[in-house]
Amino acid sequence: MSNVKNALRLFSEDSSKRVSNVVISSNVTLGARNPEDPGVAIWFQWDGLSVCIAVDRYCDVQDNVQAIYHIIEARRTELRHGGLNIVRASFAGFRALPSSGTKVHWRMALNIGPGTTPDKSIIEEAYRQLAKKHHPDAGGSDERMAELNRARTEALEAVNG
Repeated sequence: MSNVKNALRLFSEDSSKRVSNVVISSNVTLGARNPEDPGVAIWFQWDGLSVCIAVDRYCDVQDNVQAIYHIIEARRTELRHGGLNIVRASFAGFRALPSSGTKVHWRMALNIGPGTTPDKSIIEEAYRQLAKKHHPDAGGSDERMAELNRARTEALEAVNG
């Protein structure tokens, strides 16, 4: 994990573009040996793009996390030798946009990481901050606001039982 976090920090520095809203997740229960699904995904925002890098090629979670590290390092190499346009083109395949009929989990939509135990006030504050930025009147889109509204409702239902 430290390799991935460091690579993202260096990638941000190299590109002079902020990496934000980082969420790393897996379906693995802590301490589970030989998990059924050792896949790992990392989501983040960079240069106006929502990026998702998911790897489930290896049998061990650690190996999949390390593969994500190598993918980020490859983007750093592209930056050094090809520039921002090459990296933007590479990330086109990693866009974290839901396909038709697929919805983003409320934690992802509200930028509430899996390590946070949200309550109503955390959910409402996350919603307000994002709504300020993504409301159509502020230059956002109807689709993004609909996603935020849905995520807020689902999050509140989840914490209220």
